[in-house]
Amino acid sequence: MMIKEVIRVGVSTLVLAAALYSGAVAAHGRVSMEEDTCMRRLGDNSMVHLSAYQPQYEPSDQYCTEIPKGGDTFLVVDLVDPALRDIPIGVRIVKGSHETEDETVTYLRPTYHPDGVIKGETSLDKGEYTVFITGEAVPPVRYQYPLRVELVNYAKTFRAAIGPLIAVLLLSLLGYKVMQSKRVKQWRASRNP
Repeated sequence: MMIKEVIRVGVSTLVLAAALYSGAVAAHGRVSMEEDTCMRRLGDNSMVHLSAYQPQYEPSDQYCTEIPKGGDTFLVVDLVDPALRDIPIGVRIVKGSHETEDETVTYLRPTYHPDGVIKGETSLDKGEYTVFITGEAVPPVRYQYPLRVELVNYAKTFRAAIGPLIAVLLLSLLGYKVMQSKRVKQWRASRNP
């Protein structure tokens, strides 16, 4: 009988932890522009937004700096600030983090983008990359995005797991305390003659 009670408490704990966890997860598209990690802002409040797509794996998924698989990747840069549409904007993707020292994987030469959208395609292998978005203006406009392809972000995983883990531990402790209480022990004893 004790085993059934422990299993029941454990299942209840897992269900509660799953409910708490799913509410804490926020999809990329459900945040305001100020909270969006794919949005970059300069001091003059000019903004750009980066989106990465891999339709060969997940046709509807949109990524930013954490790309789950290597392979063909479509990059879309939205020039949110209309003033950026009037200057030549270029994109360079390098393997590593330094524009001058590391290997250039893709280069889109600076051109005007009156529609406010820069589209490019590249093939990314496992590793770390940096996307540099530069505008030929006075002063020059420069945005930077680190990309991680097929790399586990342990800090993010830990932050996502800590809430449910604490909930499971607290509920397990609560279940243990309830099972050890005199009232529950008397109730269980009365059920087992």
